[in-house]
Amino acid sequence: MNKEEKAARVGELVEKMKSSSAMLVADYRGLTVAQSRELRQQLRQAGCASFKVVKNTLTERAADAAGLADVKQFLGGPTAIAFCEEEAVGPAKVLVRYAKEFKPLELKGGVLDGAAIDIEKIKFLASLPPVDVLQAQLLGVMMGPIRGLATVCAGPIRGLVTALARIQEQKEAA
Repeated sequence: MNKEEKAARVGELVEKMKSSSAMLVADYRGLTVAQSRELRQQLRQAGCASFKVVKNTLTERAADAAGLADVKQFLGGPTAIAFCEEEAVGPAKVLVRYAKEFKPLELKGGVLDGAAIDIEKIKFLASLPPVDVLQAQLLGVMMGPIRGLATVCAGPIRGLVTALARIQEQKEAA
């Protein structure tokens, strides 16, 4: 690989790093071609832009250029990076599950919103529900007090309507 090709690859990596909300780093050593193809497909379905095998030296240069020096601590041995453009929960779930099923895949760590995360944080990410479920849960929590306030405010009016209805019933009966 000549200097121009290396510069082009570094440029590609810089663009991927800058456009990614998260990067999850793994050691892919020992995965068969079929397993890695299946892993890539599952990661794509989970919202991961790509899962690339990278050269550590080129990735270090790209990390420096992108201002993400934290990723360099995970670049030892054979390295593959999952670049996540949207949320990192889905791809983290896929990688954690895959690492359990196929022992050769080993998670190293990653970068989430510019900060380094270790394996435990990736496992925590994998345990979270999807973003839309979290948003629905948050909305439910926020609506609870509002619903309670509406019920309390409507109580006296409801009582007045009930009392007026009973008075009307009594007058009609008399």
